[in-house]
Amino acid sequence: MRHAITGGTIGLRALNRATLERQLLLRRTTLSVPATLEHLVGMQAQTPHTAYLGLWTRLVDFRGEQLSGLLLDRSAVRIALMRGTIHLVIARDAWGLRPLVQPVMDRVQKSQFGARLAGVDVDEVVAMGRAFVDEQPRTFKALGDHLLTRWPDRDRSGLEQAVRTGVPLIQVPPRGLWGRSGPVAHTSIDAWLGEPPAKLPSIDTVVARYLAAFGPASVMDAQAWCGLTKLGEVFERLRPGLVTFRDEGGRELFDLPDAPRPDPDIPAPPRFLYDFENMLLSYADRSRVIDPEMVRGFERTQESLSTFTLDGFVAGTWGVQRLRGRATLTITPLAPLSSASASALADEGEGLLAFLADKATDHDIRFAEPRM
Repeated sequence: MRHAITGGTIGLRALNRATLERQLLLRRTTLSVPATLEHLVGMQAQTPHTAYLGLWTRLVDFRGEQLSGLLLDRSAVRIALMRGTIHLVIARDAWGLRPLVQPVMDRVQKSQFGARLAGVDVDEVVAMGRAFVDEQPRTFKALGDHLLTRWPDRDRSGLEQAVRTGVPLIQVPPRGLWGRSGPVAHTSIDAWLGEPPAKLPSIDTVVARYLAAFGPASVMDAQAWCGLTKLGEVFERLRPGLVTFRDEGGRELFDLPDAPRPDPDIPAPPRFLYDFENMLLSYADRSRVIDPEMVRGFERTQESLSTFTLDGFVAGTWGVQRLRGRATLTITPLAPLSSASASALADEGEGLLAFLADKATDHDIRFAEPRM
């Protein structure tokens, strides 16, 4: 049996720069929106509009209408996938990824709602719900009302979630369109996309794609990304074709041999990240991009904060307020900023405001007091 090539130790900055390169954050790319979504294996997108910012910060001359057009022509969809959360993916990946993460959906359903449906034939619930959403897109309220006609004394949320677990549900437009919104209405993947592709990817293929977009990474990192367990078996199958490293803490990291790993001293421009940025959520050890103390602070507040990076690492938070035609970007650093860093952030912030608040008659950038 062949073994993975050993690449030695990889330092924190080298790991950071490799991650930024894979995440298209060292320089904006001319990739198309579908190609970007495919490369990133989707983007977390339960907030309907903030993923647009994730594309803007990665792509040259990105316009919101580019993604809206894909949602309208069904080339891209919003669907519950990795970690059981809503992701924005190309249609082919909706078909390919959803069956692979079914154990995640089942685990959440059993742990959070299983007891509420004791004695109920869940297969019957799923069949009734599928037929209902196949007729036309439905809100969860309409779905729950419909299911309660058959099980009037049972828990509404448990019934609704049984359908969400058993039926791959697409959140349909106008929800998620640029500059528009609508009710959270769902229909089945079959009703929305028609026939599935003839060949669906294996978990081995998907893990390799994860490494291409997020590597070098550990088994635990990959599990944090998708929510699946026992991926060690997958990495062992892939090991002969991979290269391995040890991080500064001694953890084994896997990577594709030909994947880019830039010089650790290459400059990393400031970037504004959105509230559910996958780069910050897809590792068990996030120290490659964010200080562990900041992670713990986020978890204590239970907030999903929009962050920004300096020199490749999260360095604070940001928000945009709109009032009477004025859009104000407030930047809150973790620590005092140098004049060069503040100037670079302001330059990037002007572009951010032009994208997010193009109809505002006045733009303003304000730096708040550092948190530390």
